[in-house]
Amino acid sequence: MIPIQKNPLITRQDLIDATNQLIEPLKNHYSKSNTQIQLLATGAAYSRKTIGIEGFSRVLWGLAPLFAGGGSSQLLEKHREGLINGTNPKHPDYWGDVGDFDQIIVEMAAIGYSLALAPEYFWDPLNADQKHQLATWLKQINHVKAHDCNWLFFAVIVNLGLKQVGEAFDQQLVERHLNRIEDFYLGEGWYKDGEVAHVDYYGPFAIHFYSLIYAKFMETEDPKRAKVYKERAKLFAKDFVYWFSENGQALPYGRSLTYRFSQVAFFAAYVFAEVEPEANGWIKGIILRYFRYWFKQPIFNGDQTLTVGYLYPNLFMSENYNSPCSPYWALKSMLILALPDQHSFWQVEEQMLPTLELSHVNQTIEKTIIRDSESQHVVLFPSGYKHTNAHTHTAAKYEKFAYSSHFGFSVPRSEWSLEQGAYDSMLAVSEKDDYYRVKRTVIEKSYQADYLYMKWSPWNDVEIESWVIPGLPWHVRVHRIRTARGLNFADGGYALSTTHSQVDRKIILEDDNICAYFNSGVVGALRLLGDAKPIELYPNSNTNMMATNTIIPTLKGELEPGIHLVGHAFYGQPNQTLDVEQYRATLPKLNSFKENQLAVQLNGQVTYLTLTSNI
Repeated sequence: MIPIQKNPLITRQDLIDATNQLIEPLKNHYSKSNTQIQLLATGAAYSRKTIGIEGFSRVLWGLAPLFAGGGSSQLLEKHREGLINGTNPKHPDYWGDVGDFDQIIVEMAAIGYSLALAPEYFWDPLNADQKHQLATWLKQINHVKAHDCNWLFFAVIVNLGLKQVGEAFDQQLVERHLNRIEDFYLGEGWYKDGEVAHVDYYGPFAIHFYSLIYAKFMETEDPKRAKVYKERAKLFAKDFVYWFSENGQALPYGRSLTYRFSQVAFFAAYVFAEVEPEANGWIKGIILRYFRYWFKQPIFNGDQTLTVGYLYPNLFMSENYNSPCSPYWALKSMLILALPDQHSFWQVEEQMLPTLELSHVNQTIEKTIIRDSESQHVVLFPSGYKHTNAHTHTAAKYEKFAYSSHFGFSVPRSEWSLEQGAYDSMLAVSEKDDYYRVKRTVIEKSYQADYLYMKWSPWNDVEIESWVIPGLPWHVRVHRIRTARGLNFADGGYALSTTHSQVDRKIILEDDNICAYFNSGVVGALRLLGDAKPIELYPNSNTNMMATNTIIPTLKGELEPGIHLVGHAFYGQPNQTLDVEQYRATLPKLNSFKENQLAVQLNGQVTYLTLTSNI
């Protein structure tokens, strides 16, 4: 067991120790000039030099609050020297000119953050020439183009840092970028990450995080905007808390999940900006339980550096912009270390989550979250998007029918075969050639309090309408498939870990039903309507975010050209011993109510589903 896995993570000193335990293993990976950190040989969309600068910069997300709060680290001198050498045009390891849409734009933000948060460590010790060179290099960000998304905040943070140390800064650019970000605001505290973009963790760990830093430093000079940012954060916190379970897990959903414990960075910024001091007890509980959960997971290399992956090292799920140094963005969550010992956050006792609804409907972002208080299971049911993006595995990360805090989700190794596709919580269809397609975007959708409707088209002559009734432990999906070609389909349930469960296992396979039990929980799939055969599917290894090996209970069928209606139910309970009789007693039922209507008995309630296109 490595030191951080023994850390109790209770006190402020424990978190200081944790930060050092995360970053000190990097000490042998600095370049001779200390301008870069180079880790493993895996690559990203940018050069090795940029990867090295990224490594150097991302450590600052942890170092800056550590020093701001009076902590110490043996890496301080390396970073001072790296800042001096990297911004010196005459030095052979000069970081160089910054171009449009350059990855270095991202990394500059951490330096601006450091100047704002801890100038006495990163600015004051420099001589006049060194300060001039650093400021000149940073000001390049004001003359290059950035992606029209959360990237606009990077120049804001850099200029904020320059302002804090008395350097000239571009106020007009700051205003222009902040005004543009207003276009991304959806309401009720939620942002999308761009004009036509998804709603995911980039709202909390990017846009909200930076806006709260701005609000803290600019509260006197820009009180109106600071107030707006804090009010939005307060609205957001009341909703975002639903994404977390009591045991410290967060919902894996969307891209950039290799940033791992940055999922809680919003709450760190929330406390730092003094948005709602009376909430510090339950926020402290979320943060500390979350850290305890994460630092016990196998997310480290043999030299104790962070890996690319989620709950274990995994390149399959990574983005094209994930280098070996990228995971250190997670250090943003250590902003709470900037709070002094006497701050109320450190004095208050950590508390459990506030009272939350078991079924939480969010009309603004069209997502339903179902919670099971007994098993601490949290599942998100999204309505899908009418657009997509060019990022890796977009369909798997945004278009599944359910995302679980315990079972996670899977990404495909390829689209060839169900085993390589790993289609958990998805309907996959093929032209009877074992090459599968899934929902990538929706053509039409409707979000209701008790069900979600999505229309999608995997081929131009195949149209699928999907109705999803959220619930726990069961949820139901009904699909109407209009096809001009023969198809095979596979509707997958939750992916259950079999990684450490080969001894204690049980699988029930019946005509209409499959149920699998391993140490990690119980999952099941049930045919309600139409023809389908239950199968136990063992996907390729390392496809799931949470477990290296899984089983997916799946309902598989064959369709001839025409119109078909199929209905399936899926079960998921974490860490539960299988009680076969109890499981059978909870099976959902589906009955015709009247023409084009179904009565679905699910988890003790009845939902009436109207199967019309124009909802």
